[in-house]
Amino acid sequence: MIIVTTDQIPAVNCKLLLAYGSGEKSIDASLGLSSGSQHQHTVASGLGESFPIYCGALTFIASNNGAICATAGSEITGFERRLDSLSIVRLGYDLFEEIRFLLAEGQPAEHADVPTLDIHIRMLRSWIVREEIALLEIPPIPAGHSFAVCLTHDIDFVGIRNHKFDHTMFGFVYRSTLGSLRNFLRGRLTLAKLLKSWRAAASLPLVYAGWTTDFWEPFEWYLKAETGLPATYFLIPFKNRTGDNVPGPQAGRRAAKYDLNHLPRETAAILDRGCELGVHGIDAWHSPDSGRNEMAQITAITNQPNAGIRMHWLLHDGNTHSLLDQAGYSYDSTVGYNETIGYRAGTAQVFRPQGVQNLLELPLHIQDGALFYPQRLDLSEREARD
Repeated sequence: MIIVTTDQIPAVNCKLLLAYGSGEKSIDASLGLSSGSQHQHTVASGLGESFPIYCGALTFIASNNGAICATAGSEITGFERRLDSLSIVRLGYDLFEEIRFLLAEGQPAEHADVPTLDIHIRMLRSWIVREEIALLEIPPIPAGHSFAVCLTHDIDFVGIRNHKFDHTMFGFVYRSTLGSLRNFLRGRLTLAKLLKSWRAAASLPLVYAGWTTDFWEPFEWYLKAETGLPATYFLIPFKNRTGDNVPGPQAGRRAAKYDLNHLPRETAAILDRGCELGVHGIDAWHSPDSGRNEMAQITAITNQPNAGIRMHWLLHDGNTHSLLDQAGYSYDSTVGYNETIGYRAGTAQVFRPQGVQNLLELPLHIQDGALFYPQRLDLSEREARD
């Protein structure tokens, strides 16, 4: 099998030739193809699945015998034909440019639900298997299972006591009173949960006075709910730091109100249960020096040489992977969406970003805030579970 994207394609000796590209190829005439339309962005269909094309697509007018294997609307963008013992598949887009875009820049939210990269892989696999070409496959899931999942917690808060008369406290009061009533009236909250929310709001003065348990302390509840399912806890390394270069008008709200030095019992319990501590990064996304300092706060607790990271607020740019790699992180898990769920990189599989030596990306697929926040997907628990 040979995959080619060059315009001039020489004679080859193989069973399967896959010719990708949005420009005309020297073999097009022999396949009976002439150029149709050029599209900067389009949605293609192949193997019964639709997927976006981001880096340009060419459609074809076919005149000779062959089979259509991909379309863009009513136009042909994939055509296959057998010439003697050679099977040729001609696709009107550049597979490598599409993969580069997906892994480096990521899909816009409107295509979040499409595992675009995985569809490209399935199409490629189908042609290889059809021609009975031997290949070694590494399944993306453990043997005998239908999926794999990593449970993670972004620890932005460790108690309501740390928040007095700030946006966090007022936001909680609204959500637990008027917000919960709204959800009850919409049929999204049971009466029992409505009363529980109101009791929590009413107990707030007692929590501040230290007379009752802080209902926002997360660790004990998480560890109990996930008994036997070790999770990763991403902890913010420094208190009261919003970070630099934070976009948006509400950057001041990014600072955490807890201090890692005040959590020795909690972090010990997390590690004792076989869970992992990672960095919920502040400035590591744009500064390797900051990345090293932030990692040092976590490795001082874990006694491990390095750690994984997910950036607070999912901040990142085109240089982030390279800078995190320079800082010594073993993996990043920032590639995801704040506003929705889905496949930012076109896949939920682990990958090594371009231009790094050791860093792996573990994409973020589902986030609770995206599921439930009113200004995001605003789903009920049943809808979120589905």
